[in-house]
Amino acid sequence: MLYTRLANESADYVAFRDQLQRAEIELMQHREQVAALRRNLPPGPVVPDYVFQEGPRRLDAGDAPVQTVRLSELFTRPDRTLVVYQFMYGKLQTSACPMCTMWIDGFNGVAQHLAQNIDFVILAAADPAALRAYARSRGWTNLRLLSAGEGTFKYDLGGEDAEGNQDSTVSVFTRDADGSVRHSYTFHPRMSDDIDQRGIDLLSPVWHFLDLTPQGRGEWYPDLAYPEPSTAAAR
Repeated sequence: MLYTRLANESADYVAFRDQLQRAEIELMQHREQVAALRRNLPPGPVVPDYVFQEGPRRLDAGDAPVQTVRLSELFTRPDRTLVVYQFMYGKLQTSACPMCTMWIDGFNGVAQHLAQNIDFVILAAADPAALRAYARSRGWTNLRLLSAGEGTFKYDLGGEDAEGNQDSTVSVFTRDADGSVRHSYTFHPRMSDDIDQRGIDLLSPVWHFLDLTPQGRGEWYPDLAYPEPSTAAAR
């Protein structure tokens, strides 16, 4: 096996570590099989060319007019895939979801890398001004932020129920040569009746770091108001 070994490892430790590495390899191979299944999905249905609202891209631009943008216009080049993260904020979700916020903090850090390969937007039910104000408080300077407005996109794609409750949903779209947009794939935290809050974990590295530890994930929820590093180190 190719992992680092220490001279004083017990026989039990070596046996369990060998077993763990075999499982890690099998997991990697299975992830690649699942990714291949996604890539090989048949063409999905054509969807309406939904209309969204968008404030200025620069968060410090002030009260510039809100523009409308269609789903088909979110594709910046031919043969690009569009990924939409539905942020739990707006309507009955009167305050921004802390868990979504943690995820989007991470998305903001990798957005410029993603932009080399895909088009990616954050969509919320909140109005553009509230969304931009919250983004400004989090420093989300690399993300394209959209409001669903009065449209039915979030409801149609399962990111909102009839009462206005929000869900953190991810949807993937492609665009045909004639400009028609097709739904490729949508997934939610709830994977089945007995599997909740695990369906989109692969999009956040936080869970994977915690899974490396003996303590595991535990019962944990992001705080969002963490102490400064110097303060935390002194504790």
